[in-house]
Amino acid sequence: MSYHPTQFWHPLPDGRVQCDLCPRACRMREGQQGFCFVRAARGGAVVLEGYGRSSGFCVDPIEKKPLNHFLPGTPVLSFGTAGCNLACRFCQNWDMSKSREQDTLAAAATPEAIARRASELGCRSVAYTYNDPVIFLEYAVDTALACRALGVRNVAVTAGYVSPAAREAFFAPMDAANVDLKAFTEDFYHRICGGHLGPVLETLRYLRHETRVWLELTTLLIPGYNDSDAEIDTMTRWVVEELGPDVPMHFTAFHPDWKLRDAPPTPPATLTRARAIARRNGVRHAYTGNVHDPDGGSTWCHQCGALLIERDWYRLGHWGLDGAGRCAACGTSCAGVFEAKPGSWGSRRRPVVFAQA
Repeated sequence: MSYHPTQFWHPLPDGRVQCDLCPRACRMREGQQGFCFVRAARGGAVVLEGYGRSSGFCVDPIEKKPLNHFLPGTPVLSFGTAGCNLACRFCQNWDMSKSREQDTLAAAATPEAIARRASELGCRSVAYTYNDPVIFLEYAVDTALACRALGVRNVAVTAGYVSPAAREAFFAPMDAANVDLKAFTEDFYHRICGGHLGPVLETLRYLRHETRVWLELTTLLIPGYNDSDAEIDTMTRWVVEELGPDVPMHFTAFHPDWKLRDAPPTPPATLTRARAIARRNGVRHAYTGNVHDPDGGSTWCHQCGALLIERDWYRLGHWGLDGAGRCAACGTSCAGVFEAKPGSWGSRRRPVVFAQA
């Protein structure tokens, strides 16, 4: 087992150590692991277990993260580790996020090796995803810095459940983030996710107002849990008021999984309704996901209504932006990180093999 030193912790008078990475503030005796399973008390300090090891690597379309306004059509090298600092009953990646087994981390790769492979494969970015990268902060940050040295950008796919000090260190080398805003009630976060809403909202404000990280939001709508008109209305009004109208929102479909199998799959009409509420409240770019909905998946000019980026699942069609990221029809700027021409990666998914441990 590889142990890597960490920064965000402090000793306690009773001999335990407290992890200060996230709001859980886990207090551990020697040999104990925190809630996330990968940060542990070893030698009187908090260490990261499994540094340099991953649950797997794959080249994906950037739209799968999902990011619709960050280098559309380009390939991204995605990877994660094991563990998580939330306990979402509906987790779609529970086999990795809830794993206590280091055998899950079968792929070994140094930060420098990941950066080199991403560059060799023509990936414009590397995504820290599958489980929450906040918990493997040191590995993610070291990899992000290695990527930046080679001109490869960095994408965080996270729930944003992180302490203020660690938040700054984690996002400093990131270029884009999709934050999972799981619901807009404290009750949902407490009962269904084992966390709290407040720290997530703080992360969103921080990203939008104190960094240059491109930000998009995703909410998985679960029938009977977080899909009411009232909650979606309150959430989208908050986003426009606190983050601004240009932060894209993705409303995605739930399917029964892990510990939440009593709820039905999300009807496509629910996603369409949520998108309509968001747009009515001033969200300029609202999307539907996990369903076949070319209209809800495409980008439209908020000024004149022209089609800017046509999407069918992860395939791009019509491109209506000029070389400066403006609507070719009316000249209105579209918020995002765009290049003169879109990428052509399409919907391909390519597993990538590194040296086995």
